[in-house]
Amino acid sequence: MDNTLGIAVWASAKRIFWGYFISIVIGTVIGLTIVRFKILDENVSALILGLQTLPSICWLPFAILWYGLNESAIIFVIAIGSAFAVAIAIESGIKNVSPLFLRAAKTMGAYGMKAYWHVIIPASLPSVITGLKQGWSFAWRALMAGEMMSATKGLGQVLMVGRDLADISQVVAVMMVIVVLGVAVDKLIFGRVEANIRQRWGLDKA
Repeated sequence: MDNTLGIAVWASAKRIFWGYFISIVIGTVIGLTIVRFKILDENVSALILGLQTLPSICWLPFAILWYGLNESAIIFVIAIGSAFAVAIAIESGIKNVSPLFLRAAKTMGAYGMKAYWHVIIPASLPSVITGLKQGWSFAWRALMAGEMMSATKGLGQVLMVGRDLADISQVVAVMMVIVVLGVAVDKLIFGRVEANIRQRWGLDKA
């Protein structure tokens, strides 16, 4: 494996960073738009939920036809595979904000963007973080699907090479790296953010 694994980790990390970042932007825009406009909520929410259930690998032929067999196709699959989970999390997080908070905000003169910034967004953060974690897991699955099918380097590609060579140690090594990276991101990023929010909201003891 030597340096091959390091190069693969770096290539996969760059792809998932950009794909996940784009999915957060797209998911946030979709989620906020659906919440803002009732007609979209009534007509588009079910479609978003349906698209979320579509396995990421189903988007790969579409991405290859659109972008060609290149880096953009994989990043597209990652972004589209994760964006709908983020959108649903933001939509449900905002919808589930307690009406008491909203009434209290109006009583204190917080309307429009001021209410969003000081009340709705903070109150919806626990649900949003849960959705971001789910989106991260979808992004990883999409990354592996994309790299197994079309990448020239990356963890998914190394995994496929191990399969082709019947090298079980290489396959297991790549699987362990994927698990370790997933756990590390969950503990170092999502776990800390979630713990900080729960502590601030009084759900955990300081």
